[in-house]
Amino acid sequence: MTARMNDEFKTLRKFDAGKRHEAFFHSLPALEEQGIGKISRLPVSIRIVLESVLRNCDGQKVRRKDVEALANWNAKAPANEEIPFVVARIVLQDFTGVPLVVDLAAMRSAVKRLGHDPKIIEPLVPVELVVDHSVQVDFFGSVRALELNLDMEFKRNRERYQFLKWGQQAFKTFQLIPPGIGIVHQVNLEYLAKGVLSSHLSTLNSQLFFPDTLVGTDSHTTMINGLGVVGWGVGGIEAEAGMLGQPVYFLTPEVVGVHMSGQLREGVTATDLVLHITQLLRAQKVVGKFVEFYGEGAASLPVPDRATIGNMSPEYGATMGYFPIDQESVDYLRATGRTEEQCLAFENYFRAQKMFGMPLKGEIDYSVGIDLDLADVQPSVAGPKRPQDRINLPDLEKTFRELLEKPVRDGGYGKQNVDLRQKHLVELNGSAPRNGEMASSDKKEDQGINPGDELNKIEMTSNRPTPDPGKEIEAESSDVFTQGRTHVGHGSVLIAAITSCTNTSNPSVMIAAGLLAKKAVERGLRVDPGVKTSLAPGSRVVSDYLHKTGLQKYLDQLGFNLVGYGCTTCIGNSGPLHPNIEKAIHKYDLVAASVLSGNRNFEARVHQHIKANFLMSPPLVVAFALAGRVHINLTREPLGKDRNGKKIFLRDLWPSLSEIREAMQMALAPETYRKLYRDFADQNPKWNDIPSSTGDIYQWDEKSDYIHEPPFFEKFSMEPGHIEEIRGARALGIFGDTVTTDHISPAGAIKESSPAGKYLMSRGIQPRDFNSYGSRRGNDLVMTRGTFANVRIKNLMVPGTEGGVTKYFANGEGEEMSIFDAAMKYAETNTPLVILAGHEYGTGSSRDWAAKGTRLLGVKAVVAASFERIHRSNLVGMGTLPLQFPDGTTAQSLGLDGSEVFSIVGLSETIKPGQTVTLEIEGKDRQKRSVPVKVRIDTPIEIDYYRHGGILPFVLRQLLSR
Repeated sequence: MTARMNDEFKTLRKFDAGKRHEAFFHSLPALEEQGIGKISRLPVSIRIVLESVLRNCDGQKVRRKDVEALANWNAKAPANEEIPFVVARIVLQDFTGVPLVVDLAAMRSAVKRLGHDPKIIEPLVPVELVVDHSVQVDFFGSVRALELNLDMEFKRNRERYQFLKWGQQAFKTFQLIPPGIGIVHQVNLEYLAKGVLSSHLSTLNSQLFFPDTLVGTDSHTTMINGLGVVGWGVGGIEAEAGMLGQPVYFLTPEVVGVHMSGQLREGVTATDLVLHITQLLRAQKVVGKFVEFYGEGAASLPVPDRATIGNMSPEYGATMGYFPIDQESVDYLRATGRTEEQCLAFENYFRAQKMFGMPLKGEIDYSVGIDLDLADVQPSVAGPKRPQDRINLPDLEKTFRELLEKPVRDGGYGKQNVDLRQKHLVELNGSAPRNGEMASSDKKEDQGINPGDELNKIEMTSNRPTPDPGKEIEAESSDVFTQGRTHVGHGSVLIAAITSCTNTSNPSVMIAAGLLAKKAVERGLRVDPGVKTSLAPGSRVVSDYLHKTGLQKYLDQLGFNLVGYGCTTCIGNSGPLHPNIEKAIHKYDLVAASVLSGNRNFEARVHQHIKANFLMSPPLVVAFALAGRVHINLTREPLGKDRNGKKIFLRDLWPSLSEIREAMQMALAPETYRKLYRDFADQNPKWNDIPSSTGDIYQWDEKSDYIHEPPFFEKFSMEPGHIEEIRGARALGIFGDTVTTDHISPAGAIKESSPAGKYLMSRGIQPRDFNSYGSRRGNDLVMTRGTFANVRIKNLMVPGTEGGVTKYFANGEGEEMSIFDAAMKYAETNTPLVILAGHEYGTGSSRDWAAKGTRLLGVKAVVAASFERIHRSNLVGMGTLPLQFPDGTTAQSLGLDGSEVFSIVGLSETIKPGQTVTLEIEGKDRQKRSVPVKVRIDTPIEIDYYRHGGILPFVLRQLLSR
């Protein structure tokens, strides 16, 4: 890569990049010497953004005043200015990456139709896509689970992978890492991130070094903050603009400094720490802010622990959870196989910038200061619906019992007079064929496995025995078993998944899980076959060290066999439960549970039929799988009994810190990382077998139900639209607080009775072949129908219901129908639509389709009590207007039921960021009310995006006008 020579402030300086290799960098100390700001007192995260603004100052996209404004950052009162942040690279995962590449392909098609060179649509910064969200847990509890799941993945996603292969050859700066390698964030941490990057300075015939910075189309991109790399999640819409040369714009943030002291106690994991931090910071309302961790306690944490904390930034609401660079950061690069040249350049660069070393208290100016003593952290879990709802481990039993009886309107399950000892017998039709083999009559040696028919012939359970149905199950600890039966009730653990980048990147908790499994197996403990167990590490490195330590065999014996390298359960790819278990859940209306080492547990995300989902460390996942229920106090009650009938408690199995450290020292080596992170295609024959089209323009296939040309550029012209008032709008939905992007655009299973399901069946696709919403994000015809289709979403226009239903008000009292059908009927009369919502609207994943689907349904504005950062940005990026109620005002306080007619008055070409406009409400009685609402277009550039109908039309017009 060649860099342009921008040196507006004359800050270009030389430094030793290592081994006497002289190179250049833009010196922040040199900027401070000019009297521009107290840069040495700035948070390190702000300084890294400042370096990008300084280096890219060209007088056009980045101006001199942008540098000066950020250099003079005021901790207590940050300037209300937008920062044009030019990132060094962009990372994608396939669920969000496929629609992004679809958009780029559609832009190329539009450019060609207009008679221009389609190759003007080309990423200007390196783009790396990791295919990690497509594998589902169809097979488990078998040594062949990985092979069978991977086989199924390639059959299901063949069209998507063909399309991605086209993108790989069409776009020159696009690197693709195929399935079966790892989760994007762990691959980023262990391989993609370099800490510091360089480009060629042709004028000086030398290298210009600068910090590794990025944005990603997954909200957990922040995991890389643990390595000292500035990066966060954005919507794919925003990422596309960044790829095409636009800076990432954001308002000058506050920076919350979290001073860490002390040490974690014995028996406390990094997962416990991050759940503690998530609860603490969510209560501190850090949404949209940078969080920076520092102090002696932060210095004591290894990079995997720091990355675990950074990963959960979206859960506590921050833009980033950042750790400054120190010796631990450099040591991690060496330990993970980076070259000595990379490590030296990383360390020497940050020393030259005077940013090396963990800051101590008083050295940095922060907007807000928070103290955290690591010794205060306790073993805990979080749930059953939100990551910030932390529960001390001993309190889980009591909390679950209370939630069972708590009214639904108050966040409970509304069950009365429940006897948790009551269990229901479920026949599992025998145990699974050993080692995942099909019964002899079902073998298809030449044909492989059909993802539809054959899936039902292979039992989706392990070989684990089940409790004797004739015996009372006392505390689920009976050791008398028969084959093929289980008992389920409220609180039964039906999914136990060691999954997600959050924890599987961290050797300490993974090895702890293996050690706990070893001790359990040695005592003769087993996991009930009704529990769907799975192990989905974030990279193949995890499998390597679990095998080297001899721990994988013990996890296998408990059913935690390797099922794939990907997000799996945490993204909703938990796969099906046994059909008879699902029938029992429905028949008895059970509040069953999942336990997972993930970062998300929103309603219906893990599995549509599992209502209580608890986040926890990997060793606790194993423990609760053994216990078989969540209404248990693991500090007092036994997990089970050994071969001699002796009660076994969690304390008997929990590994010590010294045991964990000893295993880690034996297992981890830089050579392993170097071996596993090379020649990806050679290591993945199935990927090589996927055919691909070639050429600069994608040939859209109308027969495809995975890839479809989106309508965003159908009537594209060079003239932008006008900002004008919205009049005569109807409500498509009224929602309460904490509506997540999973509620708005689910990623998991497609219901047969849903609009998307009906559409797919009309195309001749059987329900067994629906795949998931996430896998079909390249098809707008499916995804628009899937918007607001989560089975747990509650539209208050239709009280007492769940799912994507609304009332269509044209005449009369309102006709109940699906949200999609109502939107289409309103479209026939050109009726604009609005969504009304409570606090934290759009919490969760950076899911483009939550905004794209909203736009394609005809929603012109979303009026909410508050927005989560990324979704608000995505709405603007799609040309939908976000508006915010005044404090204390909601649709409920206004008594709205959806029958009203709405107008948004005061919108015009002269609108300013944050301006107040008027929401006019006309009731059925023709009486009118007015409510002031704030325009949540936060920056001047967003005004341009909104005027142009979104980011992509804005960028395309810019490119075509050059």
